[in-house]
Amino acid sequence: MKKIFRILLWVLITAAFVGTFVFLYLNSRTKEDVYATVQPTRTTIERSTVLTGKIEPRDEIEIKPQVSGIISEINVEAGQVVQQGDVIAHIKVIPDASQLSSAQSRVSVAEIELRDATSRFNRDKELFGKGVISRQDYEDSEKVLARAREEVEAARDAYNIVREGVSRLNASESNTLVRATITGLVLNVPVKVGSSVIQANTMNDGTTIATVADMNKLIFIGKVDETEVGMLHVGMPMEISIGAMPSLHPSAVIEYISPKGDETSGANTFELKAALTLDDVAGLRSGYSANATVILEQAADVLTVPESVVTFTGDSAYVYVRTDSVPKPVFEQRSFTPGLSDGINIEVKTGIDSTVVLRGAKL
Repeated sequence: MKKIFRILLWVLITAAFVGTFVFLYLNSRTKEDVYATVQPTRTTIERSTVLTGKIEPRDEIEIKPQVSGIISEINVEAGQVVQQGDVIAHIKVIPDASQLSSAQSRVSVAEIELRDATSRFNRDKELFGKGVISRQDYEDSEKVLARAREEVEAARDAYNIVREGVSRLNASESNTLVRATITGLVLNVPVKVGSSVIQANTMNDGTTIATVADMNKLIFIGKVDETEVGMLHVGMPMEISIGAMPSLHPSAVIEYISPKGDETSGANTFELKAALTLDDVAGLRSGYSANATVILEQAADVLTVPESVVTFTGDSAYVYVRTDSVPKPVFEQRSFTPGLSDGINIEVKTGIDSTVVLRGAKL
């Protein structure tokens, strides 16, 4: 039994030795290199860049009050379309104590003047009837009375404006009525009924009652790197892709490139604006993230080769051209003049033509 095991052990050792020898021999043999082949083709080469940005309305207006006070009524909400002149909100004025006291005093003085003018007019009217005074004196007294009445009305109206913020003579045009200054979509209403608001002045921008934008006029606002800004110019077309609406690819035209760079993001970039050309803007929202593809350079119907078969040495470019295929493919290195590249294919200006066969990737 032991003899049988000893024989089996030697057989296994011999088999392992022979197998190792065969494996090393096969791997030590020189393998023949086999390459794929490609041919130059005619196509269009485009070099493009992608800009990141967002979609914004061209006209986005913040509606602010003309008087300070408290919001008593809001007539709109975000997402609602308003027309120019529509009343967005009502403001209740909180009168200043000193101004209110001054207005009350003016009313009192005007009423005293009116009583005095009325008394004088009645007296002059009686005297004129008796022929004691002239018609001129009578008419002068009548004019004084009319002016006194007008002053009372004006004083009372001024008092009402200070107290309520509304003119009794023209309530529809009161400053307490906050109106839309453009026709558009209400994007935001940051205040509520009861909120205190202040009018714009030299010390304060004022409280925003609502933000309204014309969503029929949209623009793309993005950033372009300083290495590419010199290749762009006003009037260049671009294609927009919107992440939230992947099926929509509106075109746009560059209308503004900032003359000053911005380094807040760490890189020196320039702001760019492009006007969108859309027949239907349904579903688009302000602030959507978007990318813009701009073609920087283009070479139409040119001879190209895959950039993967090109070898670059310094300023020179080379490819391997097949010179023979029998008994096996033979390739020789040949230089050529490269042109525009899109990262996949590269333009061939001179050096090779469409009849040659090139060495591709090793199989």
